[in-house]
Amino acid sequence: MVSIDREEKSRGRQLLMERAQNGDRLAFQELFQEIGPLITGFVRRRVRDQTEVEDVCQEALIAVYKSRQTYQPTRPFEPWLFAIVRNVTGEYLKRQRLGWQEPAENVPEVRVEDDAGLGIELREAFAQLSPNQIEAIRLTKILGLSVEEASQRAGTSAGSMKVRVHRALASLKRSILR
Repeated sequence: MVSIDREEKSRGRQLLMERAQNGDRLAFQELFQEIGPLITGFVRRRVRDQTEVEDVCQEALIAVYKSRQTYQPTRPFEPWLFAIVRNVTGEYLKRQRLGWQEPAENVPEVRVEDDAGLGIELREAFAQLSPNQIEAIRLTKILGLSVEEASQRAGTSAGSMKVRVHRALASLKRSILR
């Protein structure tokens, strides 16, 4: 009974991907809703920093979208899907081991003459960011790189870099304005 249900779900995903390959946006949205929890579960078991899980999942979904034309509808869907997710997760873990992320304590303290507490407030706000978000802010806002340049330097997609910058700025804004 369980294997029949699993086979039906797998066949449903195959059909959704086939429709998505032919340009059906609704099929792709439905497929993403279907595979999102699968990807999240896979990534959660491998990525220790739970604040990074969402970024890695986002990168995986982008990779699935970009690779959609490589899927062969006559073959099972899940092995193809998890090969992509495994590669994205592996690249993330490799970047972590190589220390590509700048720790929060390396972000300089900002001093403002008329408000001495602002430096401390900014340091605390930056401490709330993930290493990927700090790197995104450093590359785009401090070094002034374009999103494309920053994503290449960080070894991620431009879409993921945009998301990281957006989330980092939103977090900083919440922390400072509270």
